[in-house]
Parts: sequence; C-alpha cells; structure tokens
Amino acid sequence: MSIVSVVKDVKDVKDVSGKRGTRVARLARRLVRLASLAAALGLWQLLTTWDVELWLRFGQFPTVVEVADAFGDRIGTAPYWQDLVHSLRRIVIGFLLAAVLGVAAGTAVARSRWAADLLGPLVEVARPVPAIALVPVAILLLPTNEQGIVFITFTAAFFPVLVSTRHAVRALAPVWEEAVLTMGGGRLRVLFSVVLPGALPGIFGGLSVGIGVGWICVISAEMISGEYGVGYRTWQDYTVVDYPGVFVGMATIGALGWLTSTAVEFLGRRATAWLPRPPERVPARAARRALRAAPPAAAVPPAPAPVLDKEPVA
Repeated sequence: MSIVSVVKDVKDVKDVSGKRGTRVARLARRLVRLASLAAALGLWQLLTTWDVELWLRFGQFPTVVEVADAFGDRIGTAPYWQDLVHSLRRIVIGFLLAAVLGVAAGTAVARSRWAADLLGPLVEVARPVPAIALVPVAILLLPTNEQGIVFITFTAAFFPVLVSTRHAVRALAPVWEEAVLTMGGGRLRVLFSVVLPGALPGIFGGLSVGIGVGWICVISAEMISGEYGVGYRTWQDYTVVDYPGVFVGMATIGALGWLTSTAVEFLGRRATAWLPRPPERVPARAARRALRAAPPAAAVPPAPAPVLDKEPVA
C-alpha cells in the first residue's frame, strides 16, 4: 500500500465522518430551537394559568390554549385570509418599489458626484423621519388609503436599501473597474459586470433590513388608517377586548415577517452563489472520531543512498 493511497483513505474517512457529524449538528441545532420555542410557550401557559401578578401582570393575558383555539376558529374564515392577502399585497408592492428605486438611487449616489450633491442632502434630511410619521402626508397627497399604506411601506424600506447599496458600491476595490476599462469596456459594462455583482452582498443586507422595517410600518399604517389587513384586524380585536384575537394577529404578523425575510435571504444566497463560502465547521467530537477511525499510516522505508560511480584505478 502506497503512502498516497493511505492518505486518500484517511481523507475519505474524515470527509464521511465530517459530513455525518455536520448533519448531526444541524439536527441538534434544530431540536434546540424547537425546544426553546416549546419552553417559551410552556412558561407562557404556566404564568397565565396561575395568574401570576408580580412586577408583570399575567392575569389579563390569554393562555396558549385560548390563543390556539382562537387561531383555529379564525383560520377557517374568509376575513382572515382576506386580511392576509391585503397585507401581503401592500408589503410586496411597497417593497419591490423600494428595492428597485433604492438600488438605483444608492448606486447613483455612490458613483456620480452630481447625484451625490443633488440627492445626498435630501436623503440625509428625510432618512431620520419615521415612516409612520408620514401618515398625514400620505392622507393629504394620495387619494386612497390603499395607496397611502403602500407609500408608507415603500418609504420605510427605501432608505435601508439605498444606504446599504451606497456603502456597498463605495467599498468596491477600484482594480476590477480599471481592469474592465483597460480591456475596452464602457461604463455600462463596468456597472453590470463589476459594480452591481460586487455590491450584491451589501444590497441584500439592506433588503433584509428593509423587509423587516416595511412590515413594522405596514402593520402600523393599517392600524391607523387601514381598511382590511392583519394590522387593522388586530387593532379591531383590541378595541372589542378580544385578547386571544390580538395574539392571533401578532402570531400571524410574526409568521408573515419570518416567511418574507427567509425568502429574501434565500434569493440573496442564490444570487451570490458564485462567491466563495467558508467551509462548514465540523464539531470537535466528530473530528476526533474521524482521526481515531483513520488507519495508521504505513511505515515508508528510507530511500536508498545514491551510488556514485568510482573512477577506474589506473
């Protein structure tokens, strides 16, 4: 058996053990996450069942069982799905507008001195204003509440996308742009071959933040001036003292936010699949098992010393 085959066998054993250990570690992490959620729900059930009244008052809280019953009753009704569709439509339209315009404006501000001088001051003045504070502006400017809610959602997601895109574009190394220009490429070639692909990780970071902020503002806008929507229904349940219904609305908002954020992160991973990824960490226990399972390396005899030709004796 050669040393090359031995090393190859050891590498194969380590790869198999490492993959198996990684799968076990993933399963363990998922179980831990489920256990943490179950523990939180169990603690909630105990505190509300016993009507704990310490510094926090749980006597008015509905129990987990009551919320589950209310959710079961709501999920089979048409208004529940109608509200869900309204909220999803508003967040999707506002977020898509913010994504397109935010990336375009952020790239322009980072690449053009004129755009930075014209748009930069406006962005810095308008960015600190909370989007929910624009409800009166939306009511005055736009003819319908639906358009006003989409406008508020767009405004909330626009600035995180713009700022993240601006920083990502400015952080690119100029050597790649110079290489494209040296090979005869124009400005559009640089934009679509260097700038936008190189800034994608930062852009998707801003999109992830923007979708979360957009959900916060769309729910708030629905509570204030909405007609239908998850936020509107949650506020209506609060006004009629239907606390299980309020928690059903909160759970629905959390689930919708998690699904949309996961979708954005999934698209980001697919769009940046060409980037190098760090190798998955193999647990130390699995690595030790792989080393113990590896066969010992065969002893390699030393190479014989070269024989020098002797000159003939006269």
